Amino acid sequence: MPCDRLHSHYSANSSSSRRRVMRFHPLMLAVRVACLGIGASTVAAPVQAQVRQVASYDIPAGPLADALNRFAQQANVAIVMDASSLKGLQSQGLKGSYSVEEGFGALLKGSGHAAARTAAGYVVRPAAAGAVGAAAPLPEVRVSADAETDIAGGGYVARRAVTATKTDTPLLEVPQSVSVITAQEAEDKGATTLTDALAQTPGVLVNPYGFDSRAPDWVILRGFDGWYTGSYRDGLIQNVGLTFLGVQTEMYGLERIEVLRGPSSVMFGKGDAGGVVNRVSKLPSADAPREIVAQLGSFDRRQIAADVGGKIDEDGKLLFRVVGLDLDTGTQEQYPNGERMKRKRQYLAPSLRWQISPQTSLVLQAEILRDDASDDVQFVTGANGQPTSVKEGDPTYSRIKTNTDAFGYQLEHLFGGGWALRQKARYAYRSMDKHHIQSSLDTDGVTLLRQARHDVESVNDLAIDTSLSGDVMLGATAHKLLVGVDYSRARANWRRDTGAAPSLDMNNPIYGITIPEPQTPAGDIQQTSTQLGIYAQDQVALGEAWRLTVGGRYDSVKSDNNDRFNSIRTTQNDEAFSGRIGINYLVGNGWAPYVSHAESFLPNVGVDAAGRAFTPSHARQDEIGIKYMPADGSVSFSAALFDLNKSGVVSYDPNTFEARQIGKVRSRGLELEGKAALTKRLKMTASFTALNMQVRESADPSEIGKMPILTPRRSATLWFDYAADAWLPGVSVGAGVRHFGKTWDDAANTSSQPGYTLVDGALRYETGPWKFALNATNLFDRRYFVGHAYGSFYRGAERNIMLTAKYSF
Repeated sequence: MPCDRLHSHYSANSSSSRRRVMRFHPLMLAVRVACLGIGASTVAAPVQAQVRQVASYDIPAGPLADALNRFAQQANVAIVMDASSLKGLQSQGLKGSYSVEEGFGALLKGSGHAAARTAAGYVVRPAAAGAVGAAAPLPEVRVSADAETDIAGGGYVARRAVTATKTDTPLLEVPQSVSVITAQEAEDKGATTLTDALAQTPGVLVNPYGFDSRAPDWVILRGFDGWYTGSYRDGLIQNVGLTFLGVQTEMYGLERIEVLRGPSSVMFGKGDAGGVVNRVSKLPSADAPREIVAQLGSFDRRQIAADVGGKIDEDGKLLFRVVGLDLDTGTQEQYPNGERMKRKRQYLAPSLRWQISPQTSLVLQAEILRDDASDDVQFVTGANGQPTSVKEGDPTYSRIKTNTDAFGYQLEHLFGGGWALRQKARYAYRSMDKHHIQSSLDTDGVTLLRQARHDVESVNDLAIDTSLSGDVMLGATAHKLLVGVDYSRARANWRRDTGAAPSLDMNNPIYGITIPEPQTPAGDIQQTSTQLGIYAQDQVALGEAWRLTVGGRYDSVKSDNNDRFNSIRTTQNDEAFSGRIGINYLVGNGWAPYVSHAESFLPNVGVDAAGRAFTPSHARQDEIGIKYMPADGSVSFSAALFDLNKSGVVSYDPNTFEARQIGKVRSRGLELEGKAALTKRLKMTASFTALNMQVRESADPSEIGKMPILTPRRSATLWFDYAADAWLPGVSVGAGVRHFGKTWDDAANTSSQPGYTLVDGALRYETGPWKFALNATNLFDRRYFVGHAYGSFYRGAERNIMLTAKYSF
């Protein structure tokens, strides 16, 4: 597979296709532009320059549409096909040396179809309409495209992704666990936050500390925290602050989410063992939607959003897209006086695509986010060790304001011979202003002693990734080569002031009392982290069945920690080599078992009790699995067994509190995931996770051999979505269950919180340009605790009902 592509499926019964397709003609056509590195709006190189070239091809037997697309991809030409007319037709494949016209002729022989050459590419039609080599005008078509992902199965099944390999690779040929959550799936399930969208993904735990009114992107991957190093946007890292400043993602600004589970340093450099979550932005395309969306929901939720895009000039060289949103909502949490915690958000994401030439494209992106939320996320635990309804802060004081301003570009240039140069860059400035209360219960068990805190934090974040990729034939093997260099620099600043706050009577808490602005400095740190990485990868096709992926990377990381409050400055330099190797075997009929080994490293800033600088933690994973994706794209199934070990973990002596870098953690598990269009009307998603984590070595003897806290051993989800068009035109219904097992309260595993099961539902109606949806999560309003640790009980999300109205124009 030589290149990034503009892939497309159109299904007359797919609401996601209807939403994303711009009509140019009543014919139901699917377009695939197959040329190395070309995005959704890229025009193929002139066919006349390629038709006389002779090249070697090895196209396996299978559905004719798939064979034609494989051939077009390898020949680096554009192709337009009527998907319905080719349905059910098979191809014997193609092997040998052919020109472009000869190859199309051989593949189409006996099919009743022919390929007509045009100035923009090849058009496959019934034979009476033309033959190879006969010039014909390009007909008007419907275009449905995604620059990097081929989505089928009613909009749920992604067949390709770029996160695992940084190349446009079929998921069937990736030797590691990857999940893709499409915009259609997230919309059908009513996901409004990143954690909502990821909640039904195997190996992923979201919101380990329960419901949070601030809506942070808190994700745990295979038992390891993804907060600090697992956050990516369009393939570039999003660095976080030193304390509370994390990454906040507006779901409405995303096209999809790609989750790579397991060590990922060979592609992304420093990172924890669990993997990465890559958020893929909505970008300009010729078929970009034009829609306005309004929402009303529980706790006085009110939101208005718009997504508008399309052509600026007549020939489509300039495309734009603007995504915007305004949210004002309360949350489920409230103070004893009845005042509810609230959150406001404004979001704007404009982007511009410039097709500079047929070989060169440039995408300019910007993102502006303003978030203002109540910051009093836990309830006080009483003297008897039981949860109360008392909040430690105050609605007039406890507040967190977060701003994000990001600007970047994606540049792509196609060379001759199937090679492409790509560069992505983004600069982001994130800031936080946080007023909150820290409390402790007095010895009388009634008086809550409080301290006011004011934290100011910011991050200047620059990330650049440049890569060169191309296809090479060496004897009987085909190689997809990738070499690249990436650079990131993040400067984080954090300052804290503290001050006195009036105490609170637990039996009669009174809120609204003035809390003076803190004036006493308590912390002031600046930390600068710089990473430079060089990576290389070879994806080898060994005949029709075997696929070998091998890659390596060298990283140099410099960490400069300036504790200005204590006048201590340290500099730390680390370097690491990471590797990955995996083998897939394409059995046929959509099945592909695989085995892989992957590595990662994570720098640790600081020194141990003897004054020695910490070295990076390292993780190694062995994974074996099987994937199933039939050619019609209706089903995606994967199963994976993994053994993941992390060493060099910093742990702390419970008596002396000294830091010792002797920790080891093992994570073993089974993950199952299925997504399918079971019939034309019925879609399904399902997942199952069995996780066996264990602390193997630690400075705290009580946790050795135990499961880490707040991590369930078992979880499972199931969702069905049914379009009742046959008897209720325009109506769809959805229903699902989510189950999570018990979690341990303490490191010694002496007490636990029971598991829980939640039920979700959805009801939708489409008529003309209008679409209405009613979504409910935790439909039966089950009250439960996600966990209990560090002296707090973490409450789960209550029932939430949301009504959405969308108008497309």
